[in-house]
Amino acid sequence: MTLDVKQVSEQVERESGLIHRIRSEIGKVIVGQATLVERLLVALLCNNHVLIEGVPGLAKTLSVTTLARTIQASFQRIQFTPDLLPGDLIGTLIYNPKSGEFTTQKGPIFANIILADEINRAPAKVQSALLEAMQERQVTIGNTTYPLDDLFMVLATQNPIEQEGTYPLPEAQVDRFMLKLNVTYPSKAEEKKILKLMAGSVPRLDVDPVIAPADIRRLRGLVDSIYMDEKIEEYIVNLVAATRNPGEFDLDIGPLIQYGASPRATIYLAMAAKANAFLAGRGYVTPQDVKTIGMDVLRHRVAVTYEAEAEEKRSEDMIQQILDTVEVP
Repeated sequence: MTLDVKQVSEQVERESGLIHRIRSEIGKVIVGQATLVERLLVALLCNNHVLIEGVPGLAKTLSVTTLARTIQASFQRIQFTPDLLPGDLIGTLIYNPKSGEFTTQKGPIFANIILADEINRAPAKVQSALLEAMQERQVTIGNTTYPLDDLFMVLATQNPIEQEGTYPLPEAQVDRFMLKLNVTYPSKAEEKKILKLMAGSVPRLDVDPVIAPADIRRLRGLVDSIYMDEKIEEYIVNLVAATRNPGEFDLDIGPLIQYGASPRATIYLAMAAKANAFLAGRGYVTPQDVKTIGMDVLRHRVAVTYEAEAEEKRSEDMIQQILDTVEVP
């Protein structure tokens, strides 16, 4: 097994140049937001979706757009609005009166990378139209089901739910996102760099495509082969179990948790930990990889009770307590 880990580590080291090039290109446009960029790369390597939350103006949309430009793949930005219809997203059947037949008009969902901008500004019917595409990687229009490309990512942004004109996402859809990221304000030093870069009539937004879909598929296969010890697997299972039965782990937060994370969280936590190890240049997973990515995998999968809300406790507070308490191998 040691030899296998060594071989994987050597492969990781050889392939890390591609990731460095992506980081370098994104760094031409995005100042700060290092965690956001790293998590977007984790999702890319895991072939999964990301939900990004933050107040307007924090470069959520720009970060996603810039990442898409570094990849030689199709990209669609969809602005979610209250009057958006499911057909505007997935496509529809159009009747031709001359031939008397229906033809399929595919929607913008048929692209490699989808930016669902301000996803919580559209009503639930439109949000749920994404469910089949995100989970089954297929779209049904009329009686025909169309498979989506192997490289398919939904990178959604949303404003805090307290803002005007927003609709809460259904729990079933939120659970489809591998990661939920909270974007915060930049530091003063970073904001000064943003000022120098962007404070002009034509902001400098040029990036070059540096990676092809074939490269991404190869990197994903390498990430899958990264070694994870059984003790790490048990640690992941314990973390998720602690969100459901905190009392078993000497945690007194049971009355504050309405329901814990599903087995999907266990799967995503393992996958994301492997991707994090790859980004760190290692061919094996450490407990720190799990801790680093744990909050972003779990924060939207743990629902708090009214009692917790009354005490101004958030799901992040529960998860941080779990990460601090559950025994690390």
